[in-house]
Amino acid sequence: MGARGPAPKPTALKQLAGNPGKRALNVAEPRPRAKRPKMPEHFTPVIAEADEKKDWAVQQREFYELARAEWRRVVRELGNVPNLLKSIDADAIAMYCETYARWVQASQKLAQGGMVEKLRTKTGSEYYAISPYVTIIGQCMGVMKSFLSEFGMTPASRTRIQVTEEGIADEFDEFLNRRSSG
Repeated sequence: MGARGPAPKPTALKQLAGNPGKRALNVAEPRPRAKRPKMPEHFTPVIAEADEKKDWAVQQREFYELARAEWRRVVRELGNVPNLLKSIDADAIAMYCETYARWVQASQKLAQGGMVEKLRTKTGSEYYAISPYVTIIGQCMGVMKSFLSEFGMTPASRTRIQVTEEGIADEFDEFLNRRSSG
């Protein structure tokens, strides 16, 4: 059986929130490298030239364009929060970005086709059913909210965070700062 209760909040988020519960912080929590995560290679799919014009290839390219744009936005925003984003977070951010892209595409399909679809039974009679995109959108929204809360990206989760100018310096940011000022 799995652990009971809500998932524990990462120590970095507790520190940013000022440790409101005043409980002892986990000093033995793993501390991955303070480095921005790299975009996963599969976000740039390789499609054979013969397949480039096929409908599935166009949809896949659009899907990953959405995921890449969201990746850049999220990493840029989270990278501005001291000591929050680590290279090990790449998989969680990738899952969020892929879910985001799926949500956008399903929302576009729903807007094109409407909430209700007219279907036929095997005998030929017609009936109306809710679009499957409504279900996909709902599932994506639940998954996205979970990831957004994990990283303090919802209004409610942000209220528990206090950002101070102090923090452990990000080696990657220092490198970029040296390059841009030098």
